[in-house]
Amino acid sequence: MMKQTRPKVKNSLDKQRTFFWLPVWTLLRRELIRFWREKSRVLGFVAFPLVFWLAIGSGFGDLAAFFPGALTLTVMFSAVFSMMSLIEDRREGFLLSMLVSPAPRLAMVLGKVTGASLLAWMQGVAFLLFLPVTGLRPQWADLAGAAGVLFLIAFAFTGLGFLVAWKVDSTQGFHALINLLLFPLWMVSGALFPAAGAHGWMRWLMRLNPLSYSLDALRGLLDPRAGVPNLGWNVALTAACGVALLVASAAAARRTENG
Repeated sequence: MMKQTRPKVKNSLDKQRTFFWLPVWTLLRRELIRFWREKSRVLGFVAFPLVFWLAIGSGFGDLAAFFPGALTLTVMFSAVFSMMSLIEDRREGFLLSMLVSPAPRLAMVLGKVTGASLLAWMQGVAFLLFLPVTGLRPQWADLAGAAGVLFLIAFAFTGLGFLVAWKVDSTQGFHALINLLLFPLWMVSGALFPAAGAHGWMRWLMRLNPLSYSLDALRGLLDPRAGVPNLGWNVALTAACGVALLVASAAAARRTENG
């Protein structure tokens, strides 16, 4: 009797895994194909931070100091604004077909978020090609670690974009809300000015901003002279924010299902 039960349990587990990961892969692949057909997105999301970095860095005479902030800005913009595709999916009826399908809501969210995160990460890695211009010479291990931190930042902000796009019905409203969130988060993260020279209330805002710790981790890996302490804590906090936003996005999708 036990010999007959074990194969059935194993087959059931295999079906459950396929039932979960197949929609994840399908939605991830769809994001990649959509991006491949809209190559102008690369120019828009990389060119603006590049020009911003060259202008600000050249004005202060220190390209290296502003490179991590510009790199973070590239990943943030690409990750968040890629979730406008969720609003387009709603208009085209594709979102409704996902909601009525038997696929788990977490699989739907994970596929969308992972696909968009991968695209934002690729654009961040492309921006890293300008690193030699700054004069920074990190070790290969540190460079690989910086690429990993970039993916965590992309994952977290893609989750944020999913949450906003899920609640908003128009691209205009999405733009307005995202710009209201992104620029303050980025400006008080230490990308433009260090916390040491800021006023007391600004230093508290920078401490409460999770992006400050992500940027510190990135700066510590790219610039060994920065001497950033608690590198592991900064990376762990970035990963925790990404997981929390993924869970919140899945909860929002599940509430829609229950409603």
